[in-house]
Amino acid sequence: MRATISLYEHTVRRTTLRLQGCSAAKRGVGGIVILDFGQPAYNGHTYGTYLFSGRFAGNKAITHAMFAYAAGYRYCLRRHSKLRITLARGTSNYRPHLPSAYKAGRRWARETIALTRRLRTHHLDSHVSSAAADDVEPAWDRPFHRTRDFFRGYRDARIGHALYNYGSLDGGIGGIWNARQFFFVTSGMRDAQSIPEIYNHAMAREWAELAHIARHRYHRPLRFAGVMTTHTSRNHGMKPRDAHRTLVQALALRIGATAADVPATLTNIRSANY
Repeated sequence: MRATISLYEHTVRRTTLRLQGCSAAKRGVGGIVILDFGQPAYNGHTYGTYLFSGRFAGNKAITHAMFAYAAGYRYCLRRHSKLRITLARGTSNYRPHLPSAYKAGRRWARETIALTRRLRTHHLDSHVSSAAADDVEPAWDRPFHRTRDFFRGYRDARIGHALYNYGSLDGGIGGIWNARQFFFVTSGMRDAQSIPEIYNHAMAREWAELAHIARHRYHRPLRFAGVMTTHTSRNHGMKPRDAHRTLVQALALRIGATAADVPATLTNIRSANY
């Protein structure tokens, strides 16, 4: 399976996002697409994010931008195409200095369902569905509290849409967070699923160890939704198919034949070009 392209977004300009969606359709790839709009933020009036350009974007503006991406994707699909994407509104736990991370999580969920309704109203839901995502990195929130509160806020909104964790384990269990904390944001919380960053063999082994602990301590498998890479022609990083194979092999070595399934849903994230 070919990988989708996920993007670090520098703008919420609708014309730009529409072109991004069109480009994705022309590649002829379906799967999960994460649009990462940057770290959580509050401008004194509304919750949103700081984009990778440094500018603030409110949650509603992000939703409008995502709808533009979805419309561009649908418009540029070939006639009678069966392709589908799950479009996930991405943020991170990087320096989440907010009045309430819990409220930020609830509002992130609220806009996720708002996009679902708009897709349905405009008959785009046969090709695009809505989800949320969070680049969770322990080093960015060492006490864990803000990350936990964001996830709890999302959960308590009860929208029933996936919240994908597309982060890392930063040294593995006990390096910064303990197993219970890791498990909560990868599979323990209702709606949480994992699209782990697999950039090398060490990262795959860390995820395999977490999967082993989840099975034997919490008696539940990790819910994998795919894998994420950041391969470019310049960094020579692990390619998506290689990353998937590496994670599957690490799980088999650590757990055996009963290891959790890892869907061959691949996404490669890069900075959006303008």
